[in-house]
Amino acid sequence: MFWGHWLLGHPLSMPSMMGFVSLAGVVVNDSILLVQYIRHHLDDGEDIQQAVVMASRERFRAVFLTSLTTAAGLLPLMLETSLQAQVIKPLVISIVFGIFTSTLLVLFMIPAAYVILADFKLVHRHEKLLSA
Repeated sequence: MFWGHWLLGHPLSMPSMMGFVSLAGVVVNDSILLVQYIRHHLDDGEDIQQAVVMASRERFRAVFLTSLTTAAGLLPLMLETSLQAQVIKPLVISIVFGIFTSTLLVLFMIPAAYVILADFKLVHRHEKLLSA
């Protein structure tokens, strides 16, 4: 996010921070999606590394395309030069540049962090409830 403002020569402002908060929502959704698929594979009896690899492989396209379409949808607004767009431009810059960085973090850091937490026994398998 910060490097996008620096690259385009825009100072950080209140709309920039609002964009940062919006970006956090997208990142959390992508992370939840990936963790749910990891847990799904763990519930199926796979070991932790196999579950992380399979979930990452299966959800890569969904996470990547969500981020790509969000950035592509905001690109015209970011490139707009009218006076009206100058108010919202810092918000859009925060989201577009932040989404590129956050997508890489979600796709690589969340699975790695999950494996590390499992090594420290901080992640537990869900026990399936058996109905009578």
